[in-house]
Amino acid sequence: MSKKLLVPITLLLVVSMAVGCQPAAKEPIKIGLQAPITGEYAYEGEGFVKVVDLVVGQINEKGILGERKIEIVKCDDVGKPDEASKCASTLVAAGVKAVVGSYSSTCTEPASAIYNEAGILQITPSSTATRLSQKGYQRFFRVCFLDDRQGLFAANFMLEKLGADTAVFLHDNSTYAQGLAEWAEKYYKEAGGNSLLIDAINPEDTDFKPILTRINGLNPKAVYFTGYHPQGGLLLKQSKELGVGFQWVMGNACNNPEMIEIAGLDAAKGTYITTEPLPKDIPGDVAKAFYNDFVAKYGEPPASIWWVMAGDALKVIVKAMEETNSTDSAQTAEYLHAKFKDYPGVTGNIIGFDEKGDRLGTVHEAYVITDAGEFEMVK
Repeated sequence: MSKKLLVPITLLLVVSMAVGCQPAAKEPIKIGLQAPITGEYAYEGEGFVKVVDLVVGQINEKGILGERKIEIVKCDDVGKPDEASKCASTLVAAGVKAVVGSYSSTCTEPASAIYNEAGILQITPSSTATRLSQKGYQRFFRVCFLDDRQGLFAANFMLEKLGADTAVFLHDNSTYAQGLAEWAEKYYKEAGGNSLLIDAINPEDTDFKPILTRINGLNPKAVYFTGYHPQGGLLLKQSKELGVGFQWVMGNACNNPEMIEIAGLDAAKGTYITTEPLPKDIPGDVAKAFYNDFVAKYGEPPASIWWVMAGDALKVIVKAMEETNSTDSAQTAEYLHAKFKDYPGVTGNIIGFDEKGDRLGTVHEAYVITDAGEFEMVK
């Protein structure tokens, strides 16, 4: 072989060997996001997606567990329990190591059974029904606060701030709404309030005037509605048309600008909402930095507390993986139960979780819808 050919062939072999020795790209860590991306609650599901995409981008700049990236596997449960079960099965089959979601307790409940069976860590940002954590699932957690605590806050608010010593409690028979109404009525009566009625609407209906007329005939000072914002908007609109004489108070599934659009501002203004602090009102540097990051990325502020809770759910999952150096749900769940505490979350300091996976502590506030259509904290 000529010397002229020998040098190029040698160089080619060296280059080929160098390329062959390059380390393979590390496999991404799959985390599921189950949310109502379409359907009646799409406002919240779309917000989940925005916040999770923002958080993933920040995490992937550095990577975790040896510079591995996070890959989000999304599934749209449309806010329906049967679709929620399908989503859970789909995400399990996709090999996710943990799941953020879902939005409503009605969807989280059937999905949690499937994730539990598969041994997968699940953290819900917004499913607040107390019975979810009574099932004994050791890999089920939530970064939101429970309905019994909001019920206590609502009862005290109506009695002490509004002076409403007679009230009606109205729900929609969903897991979340019924539980919140029952807790609120319980605490209201224990504090000396007179509950005139606890009843339910059918969320599939669009004409609520018959039940509104019945309630108005009882002459309550306040009505506490614990269902979701689409029905809340219709109730406000039709109440205005009927000229009812009571004060509306609504639960944290109605802290949504879309409710004002459905009701019309004239019908919505003056309505009170009990809820966790909205993103604009969360104190602390972490919350403010995240708020500004969201505005920088999307050109508008995060409007819903549940969007921001989704960010905390993902951040807590990643923290557990980093601290255990593992994606194994048995290890990450054990860490969250036993060692996780005082985490500076976007929604405030997360003290830790109890043995049921519920977030310790509670923070609720009352808001009023102003003449300008804004949610303003009641001082």
